[in-house]
Amino acid sequence: MTSPNMLRFTAVTGYFLQDDPATDPESFDYVKSNFGLVKKHYDGQHGVEQTDSQWRRFDAHIQRHNDSKTKKLKVLFLGRHGEGVHNVAERKYGTKKWDDYWSLQDGDEDGNWVDARLTEQGRCQAQVAHAAWEQQIDAGIPSPESYYVSPLNRCLETAQITFQGLGIPKTEPFKPTIKELLRETMGQHTCDRRSTASQIAEEYPEYQFEAGFTQEDKLWDPKVRESNEHRNHRLRCLLNDIFTHDDSTYISLTAHSGAITSILEVVGHRQFALATGAVIPVLVSVEKGPSTQPDSQSL
Repeated sequence: MTSPNMLRFTAVTGYFLQDDPATDPESFDYVKSNFGLVKKHYDGQHGVEQTDSQWRRFDAHIQRHNDSKTKKLKVLFLGRHGEGVHNVAERKYGTKKWDDYWSLQDGDEDGNWVDARLTEQGRCQAQVAHAAWEQQIDAGIPSPESYYVSPLNRCLETAQITFQGLGIPKTEPFKPTIKELLRETMGQHTCDRRSTASQIAEEYPEYQFEAGFTQEDKLWDPKVRESNEHRNHRLRCLLNDIFTHDDSTYISLTAHSGAITSILEVVGHRQFALATGAVIPVLVSVEKGPSTQPDSQSL
């Protein structure tokens, strides 16, 4: 992995309800709350009408702060994949039996969960995300300028259902980049072993692979489960890579509960567990300099 010590990134709080410790992740509804955007007044918004939508005023606020050459603000739209067949199997057997035995198998009499696919319920959850994005686009949400997705099938399909047909990005068809490091906790669990690059390309020909993406899955180990510390390091490297090479302000990442947990931790955001199919926006300050475990900040 590349060195994670080139950039410093810190969650900026006070803009989304998910930042607030009073917001309960279990009962929070990202659809009904405009993705959690806080209704507030922003100082120094010359030329911005207060009758403009909250999203448009938020965007003007972000762009004004991005005049700095040493610090940039990024908005990450982190989306968890819809329910997969492995999620159903874990509920069926219970977490202990799943972790101890069934997660190591290719499947059971009800089906196969290697590189687990979405259930019909998972597809419905992605359709809910599609409708939520459609609603927020009408409300003026800044559309993502870049789209990244895990190579695991449940994320590839979730991103496809969520974003295709929305008319964003406006200038070209939806064509996300598949990022190897954006995947779920790696090792042992067969649901987290990806398909070959040629299989992915055949099923999702409109997607593009990042440079160096290998034909076979070289990261999944059948004997060793990745630690949370290693996963955090991996996701820190991913963010460093994206922030170093991508100038976009608004970035979509379709991933997994473990990957999103690590992203939130390494930027200093409070823990916020997402249900399958849910979305959380995170405002991140990115600065040049050594990356350390950050504390959240406010502008």
